[in-house]
Amino acid sequence: MSDLNYSDKVMDHFLHPRNVGEILDASGIGNVGNPICGDVMKMYIKVENDIITDAKFKTFGCGAAIATSSMVTEMVKGKSITDALKISNRAVAEALGGLPQVKMHCSVLGEQALRLALADYYRKTGRDPSAFEPKNTDNHEHKIDKADNS
Repeated sequence: MSDLNYSDKVMDHFLHPRNVGEILDASGIGNVGNPICGDVMKMYIKVENDIITDAKFKTFGCGAAIATSSMVTEMVKGKSITDALKISNRAVAEALGGLPQVKMHCSVLGEQALRLALADYYRKTGRDPSAFEPKNTDNHEHKIDKADNS
């Protein structure tokens, strides 16, 4: 990873990722990925009274994808659904001290997985999930898997 001049925070979250794993009784699950570039992420959230009390992830991908996944879970814990929606891929990249431009698409992965997990939570609670549909924030597209949230 050193050839791309990653920040110390990116390296820390890559080498020591936070919240890796799954939540068995998750309130919402989001799957997103692009097997062509190798980035695949599954995010789990636990929500109580519309506050995200826990978040975990499983990511298959490069170091930047792992670091951004880790950072998203750290940023979202304790946030209301409304505040969680404000977490953008750019905010994730900034929280990591920046990402090389060629790796900015990795931050999109985390934002999209979070939004899909929130949409899944809304569906499970009988609410309209359309506000959580992932935004296209980068020109590097990731496949969104809405069908398999188990």
